[in-house]
Amino acid sequence: MGLSSSLFSAITVTVFLVLFSYRVDSQPVLDSDEQESAYRVLESVNSEVPWRALFPDDLCSSAPHGVVCDFFEEQNETVAVHITELSFGFVSDYSSNPPCTEDSAINPLLSSFKHLRKIFFYKCFTGARVSVLDFSVFGSSLEEILFVENPSLAGSLSGKLGNSTSLRRLVLTGTNVSGEIPGGLGDLVNLEQITLSRNKFSGEVAVNFSKLKQLKILDLSENGFEGEVPESIGGLTELLKLDLSENQFSGKIPESMKNLKNLEFLDLGYNRFANFGIPLFLAEMPRLREVYLSGNFLGGQIPEIWENLGGIQGIGLSCTGLVGNIPASMGVFLRNLCFIGLDNNLLEGTVPEEFASLESVNEMNLENNKLRGKLPFSPKFAAKMGEKLKVQGNPQLCVDESLRSAKIRGSLGNLKLCHNPYGPSQALFVGGISVQKASHMLMFLGFLFLLP
Repeated sequence: MGLSSSLFSAITVTVFLVLFSYRVDSQPVLDSDEQESAYRVLESVNSEVPWRALFPDDLCSSAPHGVVCDFFEEQNETVAVHITELSFGFVSDYSSNPPCTEDSAINPLLSSFKHLRKIFFYKCFTGARVSVLDFSVFGSSLEEILFVENPSLAGSLSGKLGNSTSLRRLVLTGTNVSGEIPGGLGDLVNLEQITLSRNKFSGEVAVNFSKLKQLKILDLSENGFEGEVPESIGGLTELLKLDLSENQFSGKIPESMKNLKNLEFLDLGYNRFANFGIPLFLAEMPRLREVYLSGNFLGGQIPEIWENLGGIQGIGLSCTGLVGNIPASMGVFLRNLCFIGLDNNLLEGTVPEEFASLESVNEMNLENNKLRGKLPFSPKFAAKMGEKLKVQGNPQLCVDESLRSAKIRGSLGNLKLCHNPYGPSQALFVGGISVQKASHMLMFLGFLFLLP
């Protein structure tokens, strides 16, 4: 029985070694033309590195970080290997992609990789002008386009995304890409992220967003977009982040945004939305964590919409033309608030007592309003906030003796000391007669009128 067991083990090992040897010998290698194209692209990105000497073998078996391959079944039922990802630009020690130089360029042979799924360039194009690729040549294979911090990348996206039907992520940020967003972007139904921030885009956003049911991030911030925001943006029901800040959008904030029930981050700051007040539909977006509307002259009072928005951590309503009092309900319901900016408005009345109970807040800006009365904060609260508690520009605000004596850093030391009407010495006089004596005289006169 021992002999049979030993024989069986020997046969098993032999078969395994034969199969393993066959697999190694039969593993496909990268096509020589595709390997040459890869060398040329690497050399265009960084000619100082001897790529051919460092990686002389099959690039899909031994490749620099940032070059990724995958297997494909060909029409004749054979298996081939192709490059599917190309990432350039040092990000960190954990992602040591091929480094770029001031002379980095895009080699035309990059367009020859017909199985490419991902293109990533980080801080590569900082010198001479580099034109935007025609991404449509990659057809339906391309899933991710990421160009981050490439100020010399220029040109237009018009007509360059047409065949990218599998595209999931489109990220162009910190470039000189200009013109309008191609309307066909709304037909790329697999998109999950559109980040086109800090570029030179302009004109109206003539995109119908209603088909992009998988989109989770839409960031068009810091461009030159103008006109009204499309109502179709309300159809992005899976959206988590919407950032349209620092453009020239105008008109009314679309009412259709109330359909964005999953939205967590909303920034419409520093546009030209005007005279329609703070949108009441914010009350219907219970998953909001941050909302920034600063820099739009919305006008009106702060509405009572906070009861179902207890998850909010940041609110920016600076420079929005707000009038009236600060609702106490903000301090009651917004218990997770970390930042609130209400500065540079026309708010009046007192700072709500409830604001003193906002334990999570670490920055509060109430500067340059018409607030009055005593600040409700304890020395401990004010000390925690320090210079992040901003109240200057409200001449009628005052602090009590405990805050004044605490010598807390920031603007509190510039506020006047509150007068205590219940102290031992009365300071109010009318015509040289103290208020207390005047009240006694009125009581005496009233008594005389009651006499028969």
